[in-house]
Amino acid sequence: MTSQDDTWTAGRRGVLRAGAAALLLGAAGCGSGSRQPVAEPSSTSPSPTASQAPAASPGPTSTASPVRTPLPNPPLWQPGPSEVQPDVKRRAVELVAALGAWPPGGQGTQAARARVAALGLPPALADAAGPLAPAAPEASLEVIDAQYGGILADSASVLVVCRQWTRQPDGSVAEGGVTVDVRLSRADPRWTVTELHPGEPGPPAEPPPAAPAKVLAQPRIELPPGALADLRSGSVHDSVTNAMLGLAGTYVLSVSVVRTGHPLDVFGTTRPSDHPLGRAFDVWRIDGHPVVDPATPRRLIESFMRAAAAAGSYNVGGPIAIPGAGNRFFTDDTHHDHVHVGFTT
Repeated sequence: MTSQDDTWTAGRRGVLRAGAAALLLGAAGCGSGSRQPVAEPSSTSPSPTASQAPAASPGPTSTASPVRTPLPNPPLWQPGPSEVQPDVKRRAVELVAALGAWPPGGQGTQAARARVAALGLPPALADAAGPLAPAAPEASLEVIDAQYGGILADSASVLVVCRQWTRQPDGSVAEGGVTVDVRLSRADPRWTVTELHPGEPGPPAEPPPAAPAKVLAQPRIELPPGALADLRSGSVHDSVTNAMLGLAGTYVLSVSVVRTGHPLDVFGTTRPSDHPLGRAFDVWRIDGHPVVDPATPRRLIESFMRAAAAAGSYNVGGPIAIPGAGNRFFTDDTHHDHVHVGFTT
């Protein structure tokens, strides 16, 4: 197993330490408040009668401060050694961590710019954080997966799939998440980030669509926050939901991306991608085995790819070259870490 696999099997799989705050500004978690003890009369002393009771004095009183639930603090997500370009993903994750997690009082664009600058990246990238940087006094972040949206010789897209926790005004913790398309270009000594595009799925449809509800109720389909929001928005074709449900009869599938957070065009081309049209989904893990892990049985990935084609997909991409009628299957560096399942309608 790679170091990445160890992370996946330790509690939450494939995760990002709550965030760049831990790297740049110290620990991102917050300490719990404490209740001050209130003195009680001794059980051995007689209670005074009303006439004996001392007069009330305006001395100091004890107040109890509410106990705050600490934000989750997941371990830092790291790419495994079998990645095509490990540092490309590491660089993208570092930026998302800097923008999506901060210690108490670290909110705001100026603080985010400083965290980005500390990575040696353009501070102006913080201005495009959007839903990755909600108005909250504290936040922590988990990366569920980081997969390629495209990888070429001198440019790349990394889709950073996140879960995020934010402190609310009443002290409670809210959970959400977003998938971020991070664009990079080759530079020396490390790749640099040129732009980022956080996904924005839109509000839930009213009434809720029936087909996605079946997917949401299926425990064998694991969905990150961005994909959940896509399904609830009603913007995903039934071909996608039907295929998910069919595949879940045989496999446990961990979905990374459905619609939002994916490049509009197939990376490096002007050909529209099926993802933004709601006609595709990506799977990064099958039956608990990451696609990118060389220890994952190739026969498992191949059988899943063939099952996806049998479910109606005209375009199945993955790390394995599979001969097949109608050229339904393809492989390239971009799909070294996930299986793409696309549909015409």
